Amino acid sequence: MRKQAAKKMPLAPDPRFNDKLVTRFVNNVMEQGKKSIAFRIFYDAIDRVGQITGDNGYEVWKKALANVTPAVEVRSRRIGGATFQIPAEVRPDRKISLCMKWLIRYAGERNGKSMAEKLANEIVAASKGEGAAFKKKEDTHRMAEANKAFSHFRI
Repeated sequence: MRKQAAKKMPLAPDPRFNDKLVTRFVNNVMEQGKKSIAFRIFYDAIDRVGQITGDNGYEVWKKALANVTPAVEVRSRRIGGATFQIPAEVRPDRKISLCMKWLIRYAGERNGKSMAEKLANEIVAASKGEGAAFKKKEDTHRMAEANKAFSHFRI
């Protein structure tokens, strides 16, 4: 690296819940810079989650994020001509980033009319420990467990 690393810009908290995590999630939902549409999608999804579960939609979303957050992942490392999948702890910042991206990606792949509806269904499923995003976390942990024999190659 020649120059200094870029500084992280501070995030503004969202208007409804006053939470920076919500803003970060909305930034991941956002496409082509359309933030107001992304906020509308998120808030509609949270309202739908509240209707489906009968609980506070915001709390259910937080629980879903916690359920999808990975603790370990595998990283590829080339050693002596062979590539090994080495299990490694996930950095705290990356944990949040991964769980949000997984929730949004698998919500988009669901069946439903609007993105808000699909996101709401994925959030409800993830909070119960079901759904594709939760399965992705389980698969990631399973792969790390299977490659535990290569953990001595850690950097």
